[in-house]
Amino acid sequence: MAQSRAVIFGCKGLALSTEEANFFKETRPIGFILFARNCDTPDQVRNLTSQLRSSIESKDAPILIDQEGGRVARLGPPHWRKPPAAQVFADLAVRDIDLAIEALTLNVRLIGAELRALGINVDCLPVLDIPQSDADPIIGDRAYGKPPSQVAALGRAACDALMQEGVLPIIKHIPGHGRANVDSHKALPRVTVSKAELSETDFAPFKALSDLPLAMTAHVIYGAIDATEPATTSKPIIEDIIRREIGFDGLLLSDDLSMQALSGSFAERTTATLDAGCDVVLHCNGEMDEMQEIANVVSDMSSLAIERLTKALALIENHDTLDREAALSRLDEILAGN
Repeated sequence: MAQSRAVIFGCKGLALSTEEANFFKETRPIGFILFARNCDTPDQVRNLTSQLRSSIESKDAPILIDQEGGRVARLGPPHWRKPPAAQVFADLAVRDIDLAIEALTLNVRLIGAELRALGINVDCLPVLDIPQSDADPIIGDRAYGKPPSQVAALGRAACDALMQEGVLPIIKHIPGHGRANVDSHKALPRVTVSKAELSETDFAPFKALSDLPLAMTAHVIYGAIDATEPATTSKPIIEDIIRREIGFDGLLLSDDLSMQALSGSFAERTTATLDAGCDVVLHCNGEMDEMQEIANVVSDMSSLAIERLTKALALIENHDTLDREAALSRLDEILAGN
C-alpha cells in the first residue's frame, strides 16, 4: 500500500460522497477529523468512521474529534451525554485536588467509552493552556485553572483516563494559547511577555506532560522567541521550545490550517507548517478545493513521524471496560456536592 501523507482531513456531511471517497483514496491522508456536521446518530457515525477508514484501507487510522465538554463538544443530547466544562473540575481542584482528579477521570472515561464505541480513537483533549484575565475568552472555561501544577495534574488525569478507554489524547495548544489577545480562529494573536515568564507559566504544563504521544500547535506569535511566525510555522518555536525546552517527542499536529490566524494560500500554509517541523497538517472544514490545494503539495509522512504515530496507536491496543452506570452515579455524587 502507498505511504500515507502528512495530513488529516475533514469531510462535509453525514456520509462520504463518491467524490470524497475517491479523493481520500488518491491522496492517502493519515486520518480524519469529525465535527457536529458529521454526527447525527450512533449508527450513522459508526458507518461514517468505517467509510473513512475503508477509503484509505486502514483499519486503525486516526479519527479525531473535539469532545472536551462544555461549549466545545461535537457530540451531545439526545444520543450522547453533555460533559461539563473543564472549569468545573478546575474549581473543584482548588478545594480538593484528589476529588477533582477522581471526578475528571470518571468524566473523561465516560467520554472515551462513547468515542470508542463510534470508531473514534483520538480526542483533541486536554487543553493545557493557562488563561489570563486580559486575554481573549476563547480558552476561558476550557482550561483546568491557572496554577501550572494544577493544570498539569488534571491534564495528566484526563490523558490517562482517555487511554484507559482506548482513545488517544492530544495535548493542546502547545506551547500555550492562554495569553492570546484574539481568537486565533479569527485573527493572529501576538504574545509579548518575556521568554522567562512563558517558561515559568505557559510552557510548564506541556513540559510536565511532554511524554504524551500527540500534541497540537498554537497559531500564536511569541514575540520574545519569533517575532514574525506563529508557533505552527515557526522553526525556532518548534525546534527550540517544543522539542528541546518542553521536551515533546511525540507526533506534532498543526491546529486547523483554515483558521484565519494563518495567512497565504493553503499550499503555502501547508509547506510552511511542515518545513517548520510539524509532523502533520490538519484541515477541518471539508472544502474540496482547499483540500485539493493541500494535497497538491503535502509530503509523505517522514519515517520519524510514522514511528511516532505507530508508537501512539500501540498505546491504545488494549483498553478497560467501564461500568457506565457506576461511573455516572459517582460523578454525579461528586459534582452535586461541589
